[in-house]
Amino acid sequence: MSTQTAPLLEVDDLRVTYGSDDDPVVAVDGVGFTVARGEVVAVVGESGSGKSTTAHAIIGLLSGSGRVVGGTVTFDGQRLDTLPERAFEKVRGARIGLVPQDPTTSLNPVIRIGDQIAETLRIHGLADRRTAKLEALRILEEAGLDNPELRAKQYPQALSGGQRQRVLIGIALACGPDLVIADEPTSALDVTVQRRILDHLEARIAETGTAVLLITHDLGVAADRADRIVVMQNGQVVESGPALDVLDNPRHEYTWALLAAAPSLTDTVRPDRVPAEPLLTVTDVSKTFRIDRRNSLDAVRTVSFEVPRGRTVSLVGESGSGKSTVARIAIRLETPTSGRIRFDGNDITALRGRNLRALRRRVQIVHQNPYASLNPKLTIRDIVAEPLGAFGIGSKSERATRVAELLDQVALSSAHLDRTPAELSGGQRQRVAIARAIALHPELLVLDEPVSALDVSVQAQILDLLTDLQNELGLSYLFISHDLAVVRQISDTVAVMRSGEVVEFGATTEIFDNPQHEYTRVLLDAIPGKVRHVR
Repeated sequence: MSTQTAPLLEVDDLRVTYGSDDDPVVAVDGVGFTVARGEVVAVVGESGSGKSTTAHAIIGLLSGSGRVVGGTVTFDGQRLDTLPERAFEKVRGARIGLVPQDPTTSLNPVIRIGDQIAETLRIHGLADRRTAKLEALRILEEAGLDNPELRAKQYPQALSGGQRQRVLIGIALACGPDLVIADEPTSALDVTVQRRILDHLEARIAETGTAVLLITHDLGVAADRADRIVVMQNGQVVESGPALDVLDNPRHEYTWALLAAAPSLTDTVRPDRVPAEPLLTVTDVSKTFRIDRRNSLDAVRTVSFEVPRGRTVSLVGESGSGKSTVARIAIRLETPTSGRIRFDGNDITALRGRNLRALRRRVQIVHQNPYASLNPKLTIRDIVAEPLGAFGIGSKSERATRVAELLDQVALSSAHLDRTPAELSGGQRQRVAIARAIALHPELLVLDEPVSALDVSVQAQILDLLTDLQNELGLSYLFISHDLAVVRQISDTVAVMRSGEVVEFGATTEIFDNPQHEYTRVLLDAIPGKVRHVR
């Protein structure tokens, strides 16, 4: 094969293990694929499929006891799997850039943004101390950040998730690499921000001819962005080929399952149901946060909606739209500046003390990140039993029986009872969070981005579970999400929020089939997978 047609990256029969030599755990087992110059290849699969381990093995960043035990990784004719670390440092960053998944943990919180970019340039000899600062401003501007001079002086925590991800893309592209590995670069972002970030990345690689290895669990993103798709399951490649072929004519049953579970690639809409009386009524609610003596923020402005009994109302919008603040106000975790909240016909706006505690039994919340919301020191048995003990419900044996029933309701076995959250998968942890939330027989659940951090297949399982529980227990849901594709599957009505206001409200079918507000149309257009294009 001539050098003109040789692939830029070639992974052949790669094997990676973790643990000891005596009892190794195989994470990647015989993986092989290529990436041509200027090509976008997406590696897709659930958590645990080995896709991120493969990416980290390519650039020599395996964590802990991870090691390459077989196969080869060749980059532009050079073996990487046998490269000494000192030599690898000249490749990593300079010729292979990395966009990591979590910008919160990937940027140093005590170093200013401009200095972090400048450091990358100095390490690879592309700038000195003086010119590096100027180059950092140029990179921030190319990354699409407003006011680069200000952003360069800020620390990462002062930036939004989308802004931090743009910084990471800027750092990855700073040295003009031949290949960028993007490891779930937008999984934690709003769909509109995700689209802008991926559009930006696509434009930059088009300018430079950089190849991209895109690691993602979202087949909708792969459908929109990739030339070829590699599907991984249990550490192996089960299918690969041109993106349109894999998506339109999948051959492996696992690929079929991923496609069926992807909300952005399905058109499932909950059918209209008979109207029900309101359980929760929010009327003209506003919330102003005082920042300092002179400045304040109007986070929510005159928001009104109802949640009927046994139905699901979704609040959708980008981060900062006010949807989570509204939800917290609705269940009295926040006090409104003005407006009224009624629950089961009673005004709860100013509830305090014993009456507010009584309300807590009737309304519960399930948070976005179950790992952060579950006590890592407690067993699953104790976590689920905690609200029962807090309200003095039942004897010790009765609570134990109730906990077992709750786990069964969320499709977890008794084998999970004595495990800790760290020993469970993300989907299992979210099931535990739901079990704890329904322990007190509440009437209303607030679900704050409950599936945004999960793989699409696990996401589908949790949505099905929530639907089953609603039908079985008559629960009402206030569902918070930035993802209209998810909302479409579970909602009876949808309220679209922007800048603290509800800009559109209606039945799910109306919102999706005939959106009235321009912002709603923007959210709908941002759903990944709607345009399966070939670059």
